[in-house]
Amino acid sequence: MYKNILVTIALDHAHDSANTLAIARALAAEGASITALNVLEEIPAYVSQYLPNDNSQNRHSNAEAELKAALASAAGVRPVVVSGHAGTTIVDYAREHAIDCIVIASHRPGLQDYFLGSTASRVVRHAPCAVHVIR
Repeated sequence: MYKNILVTIALDHAHDSANTLAIARALAAEGASITALNVLEEIPAYVSQYLPNDNSQNRHSNAEAELKAALASAAGVRPVVVSGHAGTTIVDYAREHAIDCIVIASHRPGLQDYFLGSTASRVVRHAPCAVHVIR
């Protein structure tokens, strides 16, 4: 079983986070730490220059509030919101925080995923630890 589990939560996708957290708990050893991570995609500079200066901070605050609300019934799960490219940021976070298992949801791949790759497939290929993919 795992001691330090990272559960990815995409607030902009309709996926059952309760099910994802239940699977993380099933994989957890006694006393394990579970972190719920949401990655905010960064807004390109050529767009952000036209947005209000506090837009980035507002997006981050709103995402934190939404993640905490989504985890309201999940005691003991630490919510974290970071910015960056989802696939890369999840892998980097896992490496920096000694994560030993990532639990990530995946959708059925479409044609664009075969050319660009989905977040889940990038995490599976590059993660420094075990990855449990939920369909």
